[in-house]
Amino acid sequence: MNKTDLASTIAQRTGVSAKDANAVIGGLNDVILEAVGRGEKIQLPGLLTIEVVDRAARTGRNPQTGEEIQIAATKAAKVTAGSKLKAAAKG
Repeated sequence: MNKTDLASTIAQRTGVSAKDANAVIGGLNDVILEAVGRGEKIQLPGLLTIEVVDRAARTGRNPQTGEEIQIAATKAAKVTAGSKLKAAAKG
């Protein structure tokens, strides 16, 4: 389902216009990106959790040369599916 389909489905189920539903989706997208960028955890119970995790510095191997290299500490977004989303995926 793409963004247009999602907006259309939300509009049908809630009685708002597809344009308004699309605007809410866009606004939600912006809010999530800003919050995760600040290191905040987003949690929709049963659906998903998005959080920033710290990855420690470590050693690895260059895939082209096989040479051992140092990989700097980084931050990454971790997305975890909630129980309801997992159940829906199973069918």
